[in-house]
Amino acid sequence: MITLVGAFVGLMVIAAIVDRIAARVEVPFSVALVVAGAALGALAERWAILEPIGSLEVTPEAVFFVFLPTLIFQSAFHLDARALRANLIPTLLLAVPGLLISTGLIGTIMYTVGGSVGLTLSFPEALLLGSILSATDRVAVIALFSKLGAPKRLTVLVEGESLFNDATAIVLSGIILGVIAAGAFTTNTLVDGVLEFGAVFFGGLLVGAALAFVADLVIGRARNDAFLEITATTILAYLSFYLAEHSLHLSGVMAVVAAGVLIGGWGKTKISPSIAGYLEHFWDYVAGVANALIFLLVGLTVEIGALVDALPILVWVIGAMLLSRALCIFTLVPLSSRISGTRPISRGYQTVMYWGGLRGGIALAIALSLPDTLSGKDDFVTIATGAVLFTLIVQGLTIERVVRYFGLHVPPMSDQLARFEGRIAGKLRALDAIPLLQAGGLFPPRVAQSMEARTTEELSALRKELGVLRARELDEELDRRILYLRSFGSEKARYYDMFSRGHLTEGAYRDLIHSLDVQGDAVRYDGELPRFTLYPPRGERISMSILRFVARIPGFGHFVEGAREAAAERDYEVAWARYHGDATAIEELERMEDTAAHRESAIDEVLASYRSWREGARARLDETAELFPEFVMATQDRLAGRLRLQAEYDAIRHRAQSGAIGHGLAHTMLHELEEEMDALRAVGAEDLSVDPEELLRKVPFFEGLPVEEFARVAERLRRRTAPIGDPIVRQGERGSSLFLVARGVVRVTRLDHGQVRTIATLMAGDFFGEMGLLHGGVRTATCSAVTPCVLYELQRRDIDAVVQSCPAMQEALEEADRERRAELEAGGAELD
Repeated sequence: MITLVGAFVGLMVIAAIVDRIAARVEVPFSVALVVAGAALGALAERWAILEPIGSLEVTPEAVFFVFLPTLIFQSAFHLDARALRANLIPTLLLAVPGLLISTGLIGTIMYTVGGSVGLTLSFPEALLLGSILSATDRVAVIALFSKLGAPKRLTVLVEGESLFNDATAIVLSGIILGVIAAGAFTTNTLVDGVLEFGAVFFGGLLVGAALAFVADLVIGRARNDAFLEITATTILAYLSFYLAEHSLHLSGVMAVVAAGVLIGGWGKTKISPSIAGYLEHFWDYVAGVANALIFLLVGLTVEIGALVDALPILVWVIGAMLLSRALCIFTLVPLSSRISGTRPISRGYQTVMYWGGLRGGIALAIALSLPDTLSGKDDFVTIATGAVLFTLIVQGLTIERVVRYFGLHVPPMSDQLARFEGRIAGKLRALDAIPLLQAGGLFPPRVAQSMEARTTEELSALRKELGVLRARELDEELDRRILYLRSFGSEKARYYDMFSRGHLTEGAYRDLIHSLDVQGDAVRYDGELPRFTLYPPRGERISMSILRFVARIPGFGHFVEGAREAAAERDYEVAWARYHGDATAIEELERMEDTAAHRESAIDEVLASYRSWREGARARLDETAELFPEFVMATQDRLAGRLRLQAEYDAIRHRAQSGAIGHGLAHTMLHELEEEMDALRAVGAEDLSVDPEELLRKVPFFEGLPVEEFARVAERLRRRTAPIGDPIVRQGERGSSLFLVARGVVRVTRLDHGQVRTIATLMAGDFFGEMGLLHGGVRTATCSAVTPCVLYELQRRDIDAVVQSCPAMQEALEEADRERRAELEAGGAELD
């Protein structure tokens, strides 16, 4: 054990040294680690002090159950789930059909030529070799992309393919081993293999998703508990892999991928904001350690003599790998955009994906995990090692040139403009600070004048350089797009700040971010804002239809009402957040006017849009405040309480940092304030209900109802909340309910001869549906919520129970029926 600890410490020291050297000589870290590992292995044979390191071996168990879950989870956790979903078709085409094609092509080539180069394989064994060599590794390439600032989509494509590709290779190699063990390749084994592949692949996804849901619940209940939240993600990574791979014999890699993507997507909102940054650094570090150890150990396993002997075989293997990779990339990737409508992937992207298909630890782990009973296992390990070394050294050292050749290292125009804006803003602030320096009396006028002249000269040069860039590459349309995208980014930052401080519920925060993503995609790819940004009209209609159907099921009325009320509450919260988000974007746009980085016409256009949106959100807030004053007051009280506590929290933390308050006392005080803020955290808006008896006293329909009957009728009323646009009743539907408008505005329309006519606008105290209540039958008009509404529904069976002991109500109903019929006859139309 002491020897193992010493070896581990030694490897970490070596990794740290190699990291600095690789950065200085500009060599990919993973390539430098392999070379260093090979050198260590050679030196360990001569120097006894290195013997503990040289004797270390890369066991498949260490790679699969120690290193692999960490590497997969870290990548999946950081992967943008939405970007992955947008590129899922090409990713899956490469990871599943692509890997199968690659396996078949490599296997066929090596089966055909293997005997001539001293490698005798059966066809199933050749396919096994093909599956091992088709497993790609993204570690070195992604690190390079990060350094060069490669496009995000390219990174998602490479990383996403590698994640799914690893799982497919592991599952496929296991199935082929079963075929080899069976000793025959028949139609039944092929069918069984396909079924097993689907079960193992998708079964792993389900296991990871289920465990991610459990982890999400645990993290959601642990506020500001770094130990519990980080431990929960660590357990999730290893438990999902172990449970799927070892206990259930499913794909452990797919389980970790599903768990990492889900907890890194919607699950991230459950992680305490104060811990989120630390959690990301934690996973970056442990994945970096795992990656460093894997590549160092790969280098240690290199046997130069065996590789030299296998050189004729490796030439064919490498050629087969490059050919199969080219076939997959340059056929399946273009095909993906045709069969799914996915945005086309450029030839430059395809070339980088082709040459960036490196092999790494997964290929070696699969080779090392082969059973000892397999003939030629040593040949498999040697070939896999040689293939990994070739891709890491040859492709790994030249991929940067490919990226630069296609100009994929050049930052987007938005980043270039942001750089100029930042520098110009800094120079302007420096000029503003010069008089303050002179006022302090510590700087002589000569120094201040020199500083002012130099800063003015630099500012002039920056503006000139910016003007050249704008004239050469920035037309007005691109300028407008960039401004919108940057403004959306400002909104996102504001919403996250509001959510992290507890001013927004998780649901509202997700809705707002989704809205910005939809707007961003529309502006980026279509050049215009979308027709809707949050709720697709068709999706809203479907959800409303589902709610109306579920409401008819006995016992589900309360559930449906809760969903409708939540929608109305969500509308207010979203409007409140958007008002502040729009204001933040407006401030940012107004500051941009000083930097002259964008055309005034483009800034004015985007500013006009944001001011219009802000006024719309303000009108929505005012409308809600008028309709639901109790709810708005409660929400504002909660927010004011949180702002007060946040100010106290910041003051105490500042004094603790300066040493004015002891660390232990400050920790206790801050913890108490955190608990108070959590108690006031946004958890959904307050109840929107109205006292039914208060409502009945305002409705002329019940003027003749004795006071003692109010309570009996109120018991029969069912509260219903209608969000904006909700069709409460539809023309042509059957119904027998009366609706009372408690709060809000309802529009009554009718479709006659293809034309929609507005018949009436109903407000608090009005009612509709009395003809359906009296006679049943088909509704003759559509009544929709113009604003968020609170209504009370009275069904026929309920009114029958009341009118038996209240003749006055029956008379009132009949009188209302006669009056409404008279209105219809006078207006020449029917109305319900």
